[in-house]
Amino acid sequence: MAQKFANGRWVKDGFLDNRVPARVVGRITFAAIGAVEFLLRGDFKGEIQGRLITFRNPAFVDEDLAGQVLGDLEIPQTGEVSLISFDPHPNLLPHPYIEWFSDRDNHYRIELPEGAAEIASAGEEVALQAELTAIAHRLTGLLAAPAKSRTDPDWV
Repeated sequence: MAQKFANGRWVKDGFLDNRVPARVVGRITFAAIGAVEFLLRGDFKGEIQGRLITFRNPAFVDEDLAGQVLGDLEIPQTGEVSLISFDPHPNLLPHPYIEWFSDRDNHYRIELPEGAAEIASAGEEVALQAELTAIAHRLTGLLAAPAKSRTDPDWV
């Protein structure tokens, strides 16, 4: 079962960058545990593929319970993108959707309200570039190769 971060309420803000193909790097701030750096294999989908996105959750709640529930979250996060999109399903209204599997095979999913994320401006790209480069440099050695493909028939 996926960790949904209290239906997204425990996700404060962040940025994720897919301007390098097959790589997503960034940082997300969570309730109780703070900023977590990310380095994932894979790409965004749709209009955000190959772009840098930023987001801020208007429904964020910093609850003590978040610390207990999220205490096992791997820090930093390395793994594989499942789906990152602003329009994840044709039967739903478009909204920011971030789903990934950690290298320890934990499943995570964040759904934010419509309008909570946007493609970064050129100025934001410049402002975040040094931090993105530093995160990628720190985490590159931690990113494990997947043990098997998620398309393998015995994947659970």
